[in-house]
Amino acid sequence: MGTFLPLFVKLVDRKSMTVSSICEAEEALLGQWPNKEAAAYRNACRLIAEAKDGSCSPAVAFAAFKAAAIDQRLLQPEPGARHVRQRDINHRDDEADVP
Repeated sequence: MGTFLPLFVKLVDRKSMTVSSICEAEEALLGQWPNKEAAAYRNACRLIAEAKDGSCSPAVAFAAFKAAAIDQRLLQPEPGARHVRQRDINHRDDEADVP
């Protein structure tokens, strides 16, 4: 069992993953992403590595992973969840709502 509430991601190669720990986030980051040069992706990679060596809070690193997954629209609704729109899943709390 992971440390964090699970995130469900689907990578470019359609591989689905449940991510609930720093190690699982690292594994997901090694998979196929739309843009591995994107700032959010690179920041997540850096912070996950720092969390593993103890120089970054795991919570901060996991939040960066989630932000990268949202940024690249890889976050998926929880399996079995009803009435959840993909737009709502891939929306960061710090973004303004746009109609």
